[in-house]
Amino acid sequence: MKVFNRLIIFLAIILFISCSDKEFDEYYGRPENLEQPIYQTLEEKSNFSSLLRVIDKAGYKDILGKSGYWTMFAPNDNAFSEFLEAESISDIESIDSILAGKIVKYSLVYNAFRTERLPDYQSSTGWIEDQAFKRRTAYYDSFRNEMVDGQQIVVVGSNRNNTNGSNYYINGDNNNKYISYFSEDFMLEQGYTSYDYNFFYPNEELTDLTVMNAQAINVDIIAENGIVHEIDRVLLPPQNIDNYLSENASYSLFYEIMENNLINYIFNEDATKSYYNFTGNSQDVFVKVYDQALPFSPNNENFFKEMDNDGQSNGYTLFAPENSVFQEFVNEVLLKNYSSLEQMPKYIFEDLYNAHMWPSSVWPSKYQASINGLDEEPRFDFNTDIIDVKLLSNGFFYGTNKVQASNYFYSVYTSPYLDPDYTLMTRLLNDTDGYRNLISNINRRWTLFMMSDDVMNNLGYSYDIDRSEWVYESPENGNIVTGNIAKQRALRILYNHIVYTPNNELEDLSGSGIIRTGDNELPGEYIKYENNRVYAAGNEVLENYVNITGSETQNNGIVYYTDNLLEFSEEAPGIDLKNLAEIEDSPFQYFFNYLENSQFYNPDGSTLSIVTLGTRYTFLIPNNSAIEQAVQDGALPATETGEPNFNPSTFEDQELVSNFIRYHIITDRIISDDGKVTGDYETLLQDNLGESTYLTFETSPGNLSITDNSGRDANFIPSFSNNLADRSLIHLIDNYLLYTE
Repeated sequence: MKVFNRLIIFLAIILFISCSDKEFDEYYGRPENLEQPIYQTLEEKSNFSSLLRVIDKAGYKDILGKSGYWTMFAPNDNAFSEFLEAESISDIESIDSILAGKIVKYSLVYNAFRTERLPDYQSSTGWIEDQAFKRRTAYYDSFRNEMVDGQQIVVVGSNRNNTNGSNYYINGDNNNKYISYFSEDFMLEQGYTSYDYNFFYPNEELTDLTVMNAQAINVDIIAENGIVHEIDRVLLPPQNIDNYLSENASYSLFYEIMENNLINYIFNEDATKSYYNFTGNSQDVFVKVYDQALPFSPNNENFFKEMDNDGQSNGYTLFAPENSVFQEFVNEVLLKNYSSLEQMPKYIFEDLYNAHMWPSSVWPSKYQASINGLDEEPRFDFNTDIIDVKLLSNGFFYGTNKVQASNYFYSVYTSPYLDPDYTLMTRLLNDTDGYRNLISNINRRWTLFMMSDDVMNNLGYSYDIDRSEWVYESPENGNIVTGNIAKQRALRILYNHIVYTPNNELEDLSGSGIIRTGDNELPGEYIKYENNRVYAAGNEVLENYVNITGSETQNNGIVYYTDNLLEFSEEAPGIDLKNLAEIEDSPFQYFFNYLENSQFYNPDGSTLSIVTLGTRYTFLIPNNSAIEQAVQDGALPATETGEPNFNPSTFEDQELVSNFIRYHIITDRIISDDGKVTGDYETLLQDNLGESTYLTFETSPGNLSITDNSGRDANFIPSFSNNLADRSLIHLIDNYLLYTE
């Protein structure tokens, strides 16, 4: 019974199928009005016979005649006629399969794009209008044989930027090349003009859609498996930046130094397997890997891959100096203090090539808005300094007749940076807490006092490479500190050697004067100079002044070579005040007499409990006559005979002295008569409500005046002022200051 039922069902199915063939075909069959695939569409036209023959030779007939989803920039027959003549090829049949493959695969863009979509960036979050000028093609270079260290090896390019030292090659990514085009919408939106296009293609016309140096003359031809845009030139895949640089003799020195110091060839098992599967050859394959400190890998076709298609909207840029100017730079700058390039540390080469590499497309009309791997703008004149221009598969190439005038190689920073005798100073400058970017800014003028390794070592400073930490051993007592404490100590000394001099204030050290180190945003301590000697507070204490032994001029200032360090003082300011009070007929005497008997003075170490060592202060010391006037006015305690009472016994008188002293000490600011500081600044005195009190300062070169909250004025006395102390200055003033509630 079951067999009979199955037979009935089977016959019914056969009957149903036979009756519904027509309906099935009508429903699921290929619609009659559907366009033909790309290959057949080209056949229907009368002007693509050469392209069709090339497609056949490339083995792409089946692909373009059936499935897929492509955009094809299709060169017409006239384009091939011009191509054959230009390449001295007799006829279309003489094009071999390799050349045919290059032509066809580079003309094919993944996915179908009508002209209105070509200028739009296909981001992972959606279309971004008028941001794209490139699309990824079906063409890639694959494996190459290269001579490396005298041995021929199989090499494949990085397909990622080597940003972390490991993610430089992704198996399965073929490093497909991009094709560039210039649409009217993109150019208008970005503010680019024919000037930008003609910078790359001087003799060509920019039209509504220009593909490399070809014009699109018949666009949006619809096919079943994509879109065809007819163009009037045959386009070959351009080299990438790596290939163009390495194969161009004009830049051989620039590339050679780069290859010797910043390129490695690393064996890759996945690439080796792919090579074997592709060729049957079991030879090892090496990935050509650029140093991870560089902003991009010139052989990577993929841009940054922060989004899959980010190469549609951006690319890399390299400025490469030609051999003669680069050789001159090597001789005069790099090798000024080194005997050979082999002796130079790697970071110098990293900085040098970062200075010539831009991780973005540098368009000719807007080049000043771009920054390189060192955050610098291009320092080239595009009208006179650019001698070679190429639009390559992964970016722009500019050959130049000058070297990028980078901050690191043309500033006062250059002097220690490119001198092996100043590695400790350079290490400090390069530290994350250092000042490299400050003094290498060629738009600001600096004076730099040099700190040689020998001098630093002799004064107890060294760097432990094995432990990666700074070490300081006191020459006086042999005490050793390491790590951050030692580093901060060295950095403080370093900042004494950096002086912002916008008007070349230290161009002549034969006279005498005082100047603040650092700059306006990060003020340092004060140093003095006299008869070609300089000194800081610590040098005065130790009586070991710094002699100038030589100098050199850089683009943003002057560098002085010295025989010693500008050391900070480790002496308590109370000692400095005591010393000033002990000079013969000292005008500081009366103030110090009150100070040494105050509640916060420690006579054992001459320290002040209200003052912290290493903190910025300005001490305003009324001279003896001003103290006498304060006593007469009742601002300080007096004896029964009206003389100054330096050692009052009552609490009220002690508080009077304490408040008087506090009001004459400015906290967290070092103020001199250089005109750098004007305004209200906080004293150590607090009012009855615990609020800060302030003094008002007016300064100009050679003058310093102070006003208290009641309007009383005082002026500093130049001949007894600007005394150096620990992160402080001590001034003598001609009047006392009094805070009134």
